[in-house]
Amino acid sequence: MKQRKPVVCLVTPSLAIANNGNLRTAQRWARLLASDHEVRLMNEWDGRPADVMLALHARRSAASISAWAAQRPRRPLAVVLTGTDLYRDIHHDVSARHSLALADRLVVLHEGAPAAVPADQRGKCVVCYQSTAARQTRPKSLRLLRALMVGHLRVEKDPATYFAAARLLAGRSDILLDHIGAALDPTLGAEAAALSASQPNYRWLGGLAHGPTLSRIQRAHVLVHASRMEGGAHVVMEAVRSGTPVLASRIAGNVGMLGRDYRGYFEPGDAAGLSRMLSRCRDDATMLPELQAQCAARAPLFDPLRERSTLRRLLADLLETAP
Repeated sequence: MKQRKPVVCLVTPSLAIANNGNLRTAQRWARLLASDHEVRLMNEWDGRPADVMLALHARRSAASISAWAAQRPRRPLAVVLTGTDLYRDIHHDVSARHSLALADRLVVLHEGAPAAVPADQRGKCVVCYQSTAARQTRPKSLRLLRALMVGHLRVEKDPATYFAAARLLAGRSDILLDHIGAALDPTLGAEAAALSASQPNYRWLGGLAHGPTLSRIQRAHVLVHASRMEGGAHVVMEAVRSGTPVLASRIAGNVGMLGRDYRGYFEPGDAAGLSRMLSRCRDDATMLPELQAQCAARAPLFDPLRERSTLRRLLADLLETAP
């Protein structure tokens, strides 16, 4: 007799948002788990019985988490903490803190994340690095340095620092700054459009689909990730797995992915520091190869087999303790 697959309710409030990192995480997890589990992907729990819940976002999924935890007999629950959870909501929002208390496990996406979890809940943490397939490193232009920032235009991603760095590099025709991201903040969108119209070496490309974005990451000399709040950025691992080095703000989410000794950090909001690093990437022949080597050493962390193994162990552990 064929054994029934355990049913996993995978909740993400991002299903309606195109090209969103949390949505891509949920979709990838559904694929990675599909061979051994029946995965139901939804915006919020619909009340149907399942064996275990994985809920992304402690605050935005709080209603689903509370309803699930109220079941009798109680079923296992893991809450996946996003960047806004870790570095804002769980420290100020009552519903987010309640989600932590209800969870049997807290899934975090980089090695430094448990330190941001309240001490009384830290023992529940499971680190699960996100993953993506390795991609071929594409030839780069010798005529100029092509930098690329990928991230929707909103305050947390700090596009203003990239704008300011572009202005500081206005005299460098050999440094091109491309920018992919939809204008979720209309004010930032207007600033990006004005800068793109007035400065030849800055190009705002708007929101692009995932495939064309990956292609541009492969062709870039360097990815810039200026975020002020991050739980573990997809675009960082996608660059690393494409052989494209990263210049990143020195925040916990980036350091947890790239390592403490990585040499491509600039301080959050430091446009002058970012512009100097971009200039070094163009002018110092040793800079990009050194960063590329450091990224290559971290690349195995983001292997899909590693992520699938972590998820399977998590679910096996939860199901084993279920009533």
